[in-house]
Amino acid sequence: MATQDWTSLPDNLPVPQDDGSANHLPSRKLPESIFLSATTGPDINLHSISLENPVLVFIYPRTGQPGVPNPDGWDDIPGARGCTPELCAVRDSIDALRTLAPNLVIFALSTQSTAYQKEVAERLHLPYPILSDQSLALTNGLELPTFEVNGEVLLKRITLLIRGGVVVDVNYPVFPSDQAAKLAEQLLNDLS
Repeated sequence: MATQDWTSLPDNLPVPQDDGSANHLPSRKLPESIFLSATTGPDINLHSISLENPVLVFIYPRTGQPGVPNPDGWDDIPGARGCTPELCAVRDSIDALRTLAPNLVIFALSTQSTAYQKEVAERLHLPYPILSDQSLALTNGLELPTFEVNGEVLLKRITLLIRGGVVVDVNYPVFPSDQAAKLAEQLLNDLS
């Protein structure tokens, strides 16, 4: 059996459509009391950090692990496949993003546990933290777009630009996932 290459995207992935579930997010204030576990150490409060610096949050459904198959039908869910290419593209675009916003703080976020995310961050050599919203506190607080697979609530792929404790802009749906960082450049251009 051939080994799956999770670092690239198949040509035939279904394209996610804008279902309107992120329309309410621009101008939405972040909950002040939510702290998220981070792969790099202390818990993170996105509201507080965004009071000092612009923040980009690349939200993705879930990352797989080498040798462990994805859920049945994963590639058939529009926008589900492509978390590893997204995280790597953001990693490879840090300098370009910070050229547009020198004080930019970058995070990735999923509903997976921090222990699970740490393996991914180390394996992919990510220079930015992955935040865990395993409790769905931020997901519910912002009413982020979600879907369910095998009884697990997962986030739809979306990028948030946060400044001053408020979501100032979003990219949704993000497709193809390996273009998430490139698409975020437009958010940062609009920030200036």
